[in-house]
Amino acid sequence: MSTSHTPSNDRLKDGTGPLLSREQLKHLEDRLLQERKKALRGLGVFNEAARLDRSSDDSDLSAYTDHMADQGTEAMEREKAALFATKEGRYLYRIEEALRRLYRDPDNFGRCHATGKAIAFERLDALPHARYCIEYKRELEARGG
Repeated sequence: MSTSHTPSNDRLKDGTGPLLSREQLKHLEDRLLQERKKALRGLGVFNEAARLDRSSDDSDLSAYTDHMADQGTEAMEREKAALFATKEGRYLYRIEEALRRLYRDPDNFGRCHATGKAIAFERLDALPHARYCIEYKRELEARGG
């Protein structure tokens, strides 16, 4: 007897039951937790850099003012860092939202939020927080969304 479960083995004849096997769900949980850790680490690096940047601004007691070009470069760097933090923050939110879906309703994890169809495991493995099947995502992108 095989210890591996495939979704088709776990699904009932009427099509109900889990979309993914226990092993697949565990794999996706591990992937989501890895991605969460990576995003948190990225945000931590940003927070530390921002803290150091603020402290260096406070300690700059030089009699000379910065050149306008330097100020512009620093402002641009701060904007890029803030954009990165916002992007990482949104990514972290999507990961945590996927973990909530996985824990609340594992039998339906991997179901497209738009069509109700199963999202291919290969897509979930590559993008474990995916909410849409590839067909619907392509349709969305074709419409400019």
